[in-house]
Amino acid sequence: MSFPMNSVDNVTVAKSPAEVTDRIRSVFGDEVVLEVRERKAGKDDAVGHHDVWAKVEKDRFLDFVDTLAEFDFPQFHVISGNDDGDVVTLYYHFSLFQVAGRGKRLGVTVSVAVDKNDLVMPSIFSRIPGVEYSERETREMFGVDFDGLPNKALVFLPEEWDESIKPWRRDETGPSAKDVRELS
Repeated sequence: MSFPMNSVDNVTVAKSPAEVTDRIRSVFGDEVVLEVRERKAGKDDAVGHHDVWAKVEKDRFLDFVDTLAEFDFPQFHVISGNDDGDVVTLYYHFSLFQVAGRGKRLGVTVSVAVDKNDLVMPSIFSRIPGVEYSERETREMFGVDFDGLPNKALVFLPEEWDESIKPWRRDETGPSAKDVRELS
């Protein structure tokens, strides 16, 4: 499949959350964990939109992003993460909304556990170039390398930073007391 650059390249009618999750289940079967959540707001507590939460293995992550592109161009927001002991869990936040139109977006968050013994993820830069700064930030803060990311320079930390120290890690690679300075 060729990754679409515009939603009109692949779809003209928005799919419901059920249609999206059914397609994901047909592609991934038991390899994916899915949950659909309603987002309610306003004085009527009406459903404003839905979020799909998914969990996939890292070797199927690019397939997952490609599957999202069957419905609409996946608008990337940010990567968040957590040091969960033996793994760093990354959460990729997307929206599908171009075809659906205003107020009908579908949020998609996909989590991927990256084993600390193999802290490498495939980059989605070739599909969504706007991911660059989020992948670079994740690399410098958690130590996850992104295979295929062309620019791996530091974004937030100073150039003289000891790159063996990962500020968002809770293990021995995290900052020690001597690496932290008083800012107020």
